[in-house]
Amino acid sequence: MEDCMSSDEDYYYSDRDSLDGLENEEADMQWVPPKGPSSKVITKESLLAAQREDLRRVMDLLSLREHHARTLLIHYRWDVEKLFAVLVEKGKDCLFAEAGVTVVEHRNLDSLPSFTVMCDICIEDVPGSEVTKMDCGHCYCNNCWTEHFIVKINEGQSKRIRCMAHKCYAICDEVIVRNLVSRRHPDLAEKFDRFLLESYIDDNKMVKWCPSTPHCGNAIRVEDDEFCEVECSCGSQFCFSCLSEAHSPCSCLMWELWTKKCRDESETVNWITVHTKPCPKCHKPVEKNGGCNLVSCICGQAFCWLCGGATGRDHTWSHISGHSCGRYKEDGEKNAERAKRDLYRYMHYHNRYKAHTDSFKLESNLKETIREKVSNSEKKDLRLRDFSWVTNGLYRLFRSRRVLSYSYPFAFYMFGDDLFKDEMTKEEREIKQHLFEDQQQQLEANVEKLSKFIEEPFDQFEEDKLMETRMQVINLSVIIDNLCKKMYECIENDLLGSLQFGIHSIAPYQSKGIERAVELSVCWSTKANKTEKCPTPEYHTSGK
Repeated sequence: MEDCMSSDEDYYYSDRDSLDGLENEEADMQWVPPKGPSSKVITKESLLAAQREDLRRVMDLLSLREHHARTLLIHYRWDVEKLFAVLVEKGKDCLFAEAGVTVVEHRNLDSLPSFTVMCDICIEDVPGSEVTKMDCGHCYCNNCWTEHFIVKINEGQSKRIRCMAHKCYAICDEVIVRNLVSRRHPDLAEKFDRFLLESYIDDNKMVKWCPSTPHCGNAIRVEDDEFCEVECSCGSQFCFSCLSEAHSPCSCLMWELWTKKCRDESETVNWITVHTKPCPKCHKPVEKNGGCNLVSCICGQAFCWLCGGATGRDHTWSHISGHSCGRYKEDGEKNAERAKRDLYRYMHYHNRYKAHTDSFKLESNLKETIREKVSNSEKKDLRLRDFSWVTNGLYRLFRSRRVLSYSYPFAFYMFGDDLFKDEMTKEEREIKQHLFEDQQQQLEANVEKLSKFIEEPFDQFEEDKLMETRMQVINLSVIIDNLCKKMYECIENDLLGSLQFGIHSIAPYQSKGIERAVELSVCWSTKANKTEKCPTPEYHTSGK
């Protein structure tokens, strides 16, 4: 489904536009101004500014240099709120000690000796001008420091390079690292700077790279909950938590198991278990294609289909010479029946998942057709001039079709034995399954009705029939939206919310569709040389 959802021709609606066709009919519905997007696109150009926002907060609160603020934020994975919580709970000294920050109030550069000193690392006498002292107080020659920095950068430890002294956990000043390394390896110094910059994304749970292929170079930052679905400015829609395609109402673990089950040969193996038996000689699977219980493998070995034991070829319809297998093998029969039941259950859910996925792809092709129909209708002399109800209906169809499609993998694991076998009794499972399936069927029936009306040639209708179609599309859109909300409430409260052992979080239902992240805009103030936010662009959501 991902290839359809990330098309460049997707419809996008503002919050206001997506409700225009509905509020004309619902007089009691009042439009509430949107609170604004909760996700931002961080481009290569805005990455530095995004990082400096958090750095500035920490620097201003604790009166620190940028190097120390960065060390603290990297240690706490750029979680400013957690950093502040530790500060309140444990105090500044403990906060600094855990992160390896050593703050020197007044750094005296003149304290370095002007005469020759011995470096404790290389045990050589060097001029005082060629040694460097860190905030922790340890002083070594520049050559040893440089070698230490080069090794650590090449090992991928650029973000937290510790002092060379034994049992010293202080983090080295990034300015000193950059200056010493750049004298010998300018390219490596650039690599060091890049690692520090990208740590804002790599170490930050609220910022992740867009998983588009080929990579667009953007990152997405969310403000509230990491369990959400977002759309990058490149058009790629994905689950922020696991970076796979948007899969709500499936949890990330459910979707991972489902894609693996669909991708690998597990169900092929299941079919072989149900319909074949291994040859006792070469162990290749053999399928029975006749009524006789004496079967022959291509290797020439004859064996009994009932018990799988090797036999001779002399036989009648009722007896194989020299062979008797009247003993009932309970385990083998149970395993075969279980494999057969599991296969049929998987096929039931997969067929319906695939059907709605295929419908989604076909309905995605309706966009151009809808545009043409709307254009033809607008040319007519009709009382009805507003056709936003059509695009709103198409948008609702896309969203609900996706919900339906992913609801089947959810049901497969929710009511199966893979994840929640010990969470519910058999009676509780049946009650909850009937509750969920009733809602699923209601949603499915109304989605099919909406699909039928959207595909109608309304540009050829008389005005009365056109008005009737309009009312049907608007009413069905409202009904489907409410059914989707109820299904998510059922999943979050009655199904996943009642679990005692497993924790499965899903992205919340978005009535307006997956939120499209807006670019993090910055302005550079030439006076103060500081980064300031520009006005936020208009909020958009994807129609799907």
